[in-house]
Amino acid sequence: MAKVLGMGNALVDVLAIIEDDKMLELLELPKGSMQLIDDKKFEILSGEINKLKKNIISGGSASNTIVGLSRLGIETGFLGKVGKDFYGNFFKEDLNKYKIKSHLAEVDEPSGVASTFISKDGERTFGTYLGAAALLDAEELKIANFEGYKYFYIEGYLVQSHALIRRAIELAREAGAKVVLDLASYNVVEVNRKFLLDIIPTYTDIVFANEEEAKALLNVEAEEAVSLLAKQTDIAIVKVGDKGSWIQQGDEKIFVPAYKVNCVDTTGAGDLYAAGFIYGLIQNYSLFISGQIGTLLAAYVIQKIGAKVGDNEWNNIDDEIEKIKTVL
Repeated sequence: MAKVLGMGNALVDVLAIIEDDKMLELLELPKGSMQLIDDKKFEILSGEINKLKKNIISGGSASNTIVGLSRLGIETGFLGKVGKDFYGNFFKEDLNKYKIKSHLAEVDEPSGVASTFISKDGERTFGTYLGAAALLDAEELKIANFEGYKYFYIEGYLVQSHALIRRAIELAREAGAKVVLDLASYNVVEVNRKFLLDIIPTYTDIVFANEEEAKALLNVEAEEAVSLLAKQTDIAIVKVGDKGSWIQQGDEKIFVPAYKVNCVDTTGAGDLYAAGFIYGLIQNYSLFISGQIGTLLAAYVIQKIGAKVGDNEWNNIDDEIEKIKTVL
C-alpha cells in the first residue's frame, strides 16, 4: 500500500478556550489567523494562556494529518526538527505512539509551541513560536528521506521558507512521490502569494485550501477557485467550513456537504479532512467517497478540543467508513 511522508513544523499545541474575543485584540492576534511570534511575544502569550485551563497536545498541521493517516492504517513518516527539551520529547513520543517513522532532526534550541486560543464559536487563533521547527534547512534534506513514499504532504505554513519548499519538492519528485500542498492561514497565503502561484502549477499534484485561503490566493469565491486550481494541478479541494467542500479533477467537479455536529474547536479540521481524503485516494475510492471520509474525520475532531481524535473514537470512524463505502 502507498506510504505518505509529511513535512511540517514540529509543534506542540497549548490550547485554551477564551471567554471573550477581546483577549485576541489585546494580544494583537487577528481572529482565525496564525501569527508567527518571537521570544518576547511567546513569553506574553504563555503568561496569558497559563491563566486559563489548558490542554497540551502534539500538533503542527502536517503532523496532525500524518497521525490521522496512521490511525487509518496507512504507513507514514514525518520530517521536521525539534529541540532537546520537554516539548521535543513530547513530540517524539507521539510519533512513536502512532507508529510514524521519524525523520526528525534535533538541535539545542527550544522546540516549537503553538499557543492556541479557541473562541466560543470554535474558531481558533494561533500565536506560533517556531523555535527549533524553523531551523529545518534545505541543505539538510536528502533523497533518502523521500524514497519509498507515494505521497509527499507539505503544510502551507512552511511556504515562508521558499528554498526549503523548492528543495523538498524537487527531491520528492525525484523519488517518484506525488506532491500534496495544504495551504495555511490566509495571512500566510497573502504574504507568499507570488511564490504559491509559481509552485502550484509547476510542482503540485493535489492542493487543499479553505475558502479564505483560496480567496487570498486567487481573489475569487470558493466554487470558482476550485475550478481555477484544477487547471493548475491534478486535484483541487476548497473547503467552505460548515457547508462542505468543493472538489475538482479535470472537468469533474463535485460538492460534498458537511456533517451537522456541535463544533467545539475547529483546530485540526482541515488537517483531518486531508488525512481522510488522501486515505480515500490510496484506496482508489471516488472523489466523492474520499471527500466524505475527509468530512467524517473533520466532523469528529471539531467536537472536542485539540487536533487529535480520541483513541476510543477510531473504532466508530472505521465503522462509519465502512458505511460510506457501501455506496460505491
